[in-house]
Amino acid sequence: MDLVLAGINHKTAPIEARERFTIGKQRLTDALSTLREQPEIREALIIDTCNRVEFVLIPGESLDAMEAFRKFLKSFYRLSYDEFAHLFYVRHGYEAVRHLFRVASGLDSLVIGEPQVFGQVKQAYSQAKLCGASGADLDPLFHRVFRVAKRVRTETRISEAGASVVSAAVALAEESVGSLAGKGVLIVGAGEMAKHAARRLISEGASPLFVSNRTHARAVEVAQEFQGLAVRFEDLWNALRQVDVVISSTGCPHFLITRTDAETLVGQRNGRYLVLIDVAVPRDIDPEVRSVQGCRLVSLEDLESKAEAGTAKRTCEIEASERIIDQELARFRQRQEGLLAVPTIVSLRRRAEEIRRLEIARTRKLFGHLTPEQEEALDILTQGLVNKLLHTPLAELKQAVSRPDHVQFLSVVRTIFQLGPKPHDSIKS
Repeated sequence: MDLVLAGINHKTAPIEARERFTIGKQRLTDALSTLREQPEIREALIIDTCNRVEFVLIPGESLDAMEAFRKFLKSFYRLSYDEFAHLFYVRHGYEAVRHLFRVASGLDSLVIGEPQVFGQVKQAYSQAKLCGASGADLDPLFHRVFRVAKRVRTETRISEAGASVVSAAVALAEESVGSLAGKGVLIVGAGEMAKHAARRLISEGASPLFVSNRTHARAVEVAQEFQGLAVRFEDLWNALRQVDVVISSTGCPHFLITRTDAETLVGQRNGRYLVLIDVAVPRDIDPEVRSVQGCRLVSLEDLESKAEAGTAKRTCEIEASERIIDQELARFRQRQEGLLAVPTIVSLRRRAEEIRRLEIARTRKLFGHLTPEQEEALDILTQGLVNKLLHTPLAELKQAVSRPDHVQFLSVVRTIFQLGPKPHDSIKS
């Protein structure tokens, strides 16, 4: 199994660029299907969050996954990879595995240690599995990814309370309006981010809590869970006039609030200050709202400074998490490379058994009729000879993973014993 990961995130690209590659739940199945249509791709998985879009690819043997990825961008996004290549990072083999370990553990997030990303990666895997895009290669890899992330969360305090995009946004809101106790809040959207926001705001004493979503039933569901009030999407404007803080996290492809909307809204609030927090990609709120007096726009980019401060406080936890990932990557690599010898061991045993049976059949003609006891003795004798001859080669094969030249060693063994072409590497470095 070769492994290729191509991605774009908050470190490599501004939000304007990330917006062009976001997919959303509605189109994720189509995106996976389009990837699988590429003849070079055997398995695929897409991680799509507010801060990253990553494509995990398993190509067919000796095929070019990046060439297939370029075709996919052209087909699905109508965009040229070359135009955006400087914004993408590409990881191969074990470096891609390390990257996935870090992402699922929250070490590559905007807010280091953010626990929500673990659930987002699990959802990405579930969707790929549901679509038939994840199979024999990605399944065991992501099971290991989840185990590593759980170990990091269990053995360190990297995901301690407060480490999230929403928490950072709420902290910035408090800088503008003071304590949120008794402040009205409107959440636009009803996904996991909206639920996390509701939970965090209630813990700060925010009240009343309004929830609005294009699918009103979802708004009702979230509102009931947190003792809030559901607002129909067409009544959004009335709710905006009543609250002090808005957190928007929809998958809407266009702005929900423009600069003109904000100017009108401020004029209808009788001087009450309004904080608009936009954690959506694509963005829900026009960035030009930032220049409107009487309100403050907080975007994902504004959270970076807040995130950096939190990162400095958790340096020890980050170092402990990285050590765990180093250990787990070494174990994963040892296991994968150990598996490289298995096809050769199986082939060698099969080859020896074929030769043994052929020689018994040829030699039996010289002995004439043999009694069952003689047949058994001949079988035991030849099996013993084969086992003794194979003992050292098999022992060396089982220890092949410890050899720096294990790939070449396996190739030589297969050539000497005429076992056919060497098996494809499980993961290329």
